[in-house]
Amino acid sequence: MANQEKRVWPRIITIANQKGGVGKTTTTINLAAALAALGHEVLVIDLDPQGNASTGLGYLPEDRDKTTYDLLLDGADLGDVIIQTDVTRLSLAPGTTDLSSADMELVANEKRVFLLNDALQQPKMEEFGFDFVLIDCPPSLNMLTVNAMVASHSILIPLQSEFFALEGVSQLMLSIREVRQAANPDLRIEGVLLTMFDTRNNLARQVEEDARQNLGELVYDIKIPRNVRISEAPSFGQSVLQYDPGSKGAIAYKSLASEIVRQHGLNRGQAANE
Repeated sequence: MANQEKRVWPRIITIANQKGGVGKTTTTINLAAALAALGHEVLVIDLDPQGNASTGLGYLPEDRDKTTYDLLLDGADLGDVIIQTDVTRLSLAPGTTDLSSADMELVANEKRVFLLNDALQQPKMEEFGFDFVLIDCPPSLNMLTVNAMVASHSILIPLQSEFFALEGVSQLMLSIREVRQAANPDLRIEGVLLTMFDTRNNLARQVEEDARQNLGELVYDIKIPRNVRISEAPSFGQSVLQYDPGSKGAIAYKSLASEIVRQHGLNRGQAANE
């Protein structure tokens, strides 16, 4: 498979880990809201058949007309899929349970791993003026996740502070290497984010130590705490920044967003010319 050139801007970041319950969707929603709060135009692409990112941003299944399924499998126009959320500067390409059959439907398609990449190259993308695109993946290394990796500039890996956490990351790293070799040689690791971190827990501190020893500077200094406000917010269809902007969880995600913006620079024009 030959690499298909991507625009340098917007920055497309996949949030992935094949283990479930590590905070992928939570990170997607809250990082997106935090980037938007900093003044950036942000798009969340929900590629998880559970559609939790869509629900967490306030869109129930019955509210979703065209979805990422239509974008991938039917070649739908971006303008028909993307919707504006209640959060200023934050848009959504919603997901649906129809995505659960995508793997089987994509098998016979010669361009099966490039479908999302091609969709994001539509001229309409420039009209939206997004600064960041965040892709929420299913908890598996399936065809949807591979599509996200091929379409992305980088991968952000949420890492829950629990036993065997690094084993899942090592498997993901192998998949990233394969995608680099086959389809997207410029794909890199955006960073590894420790989630659900409890400073009172010896295991959490040990996982952090192991992660930093094995992954070095890839691990963010910022850690997302185990915080009840983060857990409560999705049931109200809100990010934690809307639900309780002064909570420890909201503050942590705002710090993460600031770090990512700092890494990539604030000036879109400069970034596009790098």
